Amino acid sequence: MTSSPSSAVPESAVVVAAPADAAAFAPVAAQTHYQVRFGRGASGLVEVGAHADVVVWVDALPSLSADGTLVPPALPPFPELPTPAAPPLFLAGLPTRTRAAEWMLAHQVAAGSRVSVAVIAAHDTVEDTLAAGAVIDALAGLGIDFSSPEAAVVCASFTALERAVGHLLSASVSGRELIAAGHGDELAAAAVVGS
Repeated sequence: MTSSPSSAVPESAVVVAAPADAAAFAPVAAQTHYQVRFGRGASGLVEVGAHADVVVWVDALPSLSADGTLVPPALPPFPELPTPAAPPLFLAGLPTRTRAAEWMLAHQVAAGSRVSVAVIAAHDTVEDTLAAGAVIDALAGLGIDFSSPEAAVVCASFTALERAVGHLLSASVSGRELIAAGHGDELAAAAVVGS
């Protein structure tokens, strides 16, 4: 479809489309119209991540095992997909948001064209939502800002609450559990933005 001059899209909003056959089979939930996309958990990894060029998996806080020891955030195994290969994954949190954005930009530079990124919050939690928003904000700071509405809302939650991130993480359910188990230092370290 071509656009007439009156409906031309600004150059800054033009996205290099995925191959026609890939886009034809992508569900609406994949957000393939946008360069920066957002999803949550394993379902987001399949619905959104499988249709992106790269994936940033956001797991902001360590969890507690049954015996109370810390389990650090880790990359998930990529589910079996009908595509030949899973996209590359980067694990991020608040301290590594800038590094994640720079990694994504390096992929784009190497490709020589726009590269799509799926930012996937590991859990439907305060901390992972804020950290995913922080990653999307860092991407925007590098000029990677053609975001889906889902990504824009998560980014806005971070930018609106950035000054309160430390308090919000420590007051969240996961944060209170870590503090009660004696892991307040680890929580504080995970709450530092872009360190």
